[in-house]
Amino acid sequence: MPILKENRRLYPGGSPTSREWKAIRDAIRQRAGNRCEGSPLFPDCRAEGGQPHPRTGKLVTLTTAHLDHNPRNSVPDNLRCWCEICHNNYDKWNRAKTRARRKAEVQP
Repeated sequence: MPILKENRRLYPGGSPTSREWKAIRDAIRQRAGNRCEGSPLFPDCRAEGGQPHPRTGKLVTLTTAHLDHNPRNSVPDNLRCWCEICHNNYDKWNRAKTRARRKAEVQP
């Protein structure tokens, strides 16, 4: 998922590429058994990382989602291992809100 530039420094270790964040991300993926943990819209999704997605046939890329959209809150209960479909659907409303806010900031 694209991470807003201003949010990158909020991740553990100061970056989504830091050792600290990678260790957290890997622990969440291990907890999930390298499978999607299922999201509110698709609670039974168990797409396996690197395998064809059961719905689309595309190779599954697993992501780590912050349920509260706050990269500072990286405790395990706030994180989910999701396939891109689950993550994109969960974040849809938040992205729309961010786009609207940015659009309003640009308009004179």
